[in-house]
Amino acid sequence: MTVPPSLGDRLAHIIEAIDSIQSILADQTQESLDIDRTRRLALERAFEIVCEASRYVPADVKAQETAIDWRKMNDLGNLLRHAYHLVNISRLVVIAKNDLPPLKAFVERIVAEESRR
Repeated sequence: MTVPPSLGDRLAHIIEAIDSIQSILADQTQESLDIDRTRRLALERAFEIVCEASRYVPADVKAQETAIDWRKMNDLGNLLRHAYHLVNISRLVVIAKNDLPPLKAFVERIVAEESRR
């Protein structure tokens, strides 16, 4: 029987996936993303991991950071899983630039706080 990931595991998954997204997008242009299907699929998968792992972050933890739109993150995950044909890579690039840094900072803060307990 498989043990489900702990909160600590899921937070680590979020950080790792954000790091992957940043690496995937490093030195890329919209044109290079448009022609590199493998890179686009990796980007989408990393976003899917962020969204899926965030679903299991408890509400009381999420409530500590109201600047993060947790509902939109859930909606993005649903889009990636169920309406993959509608994914807009340009939109993912904007999310990576604007929304992921605060999410990563928040998750790193929670991990640090948990490690001090």
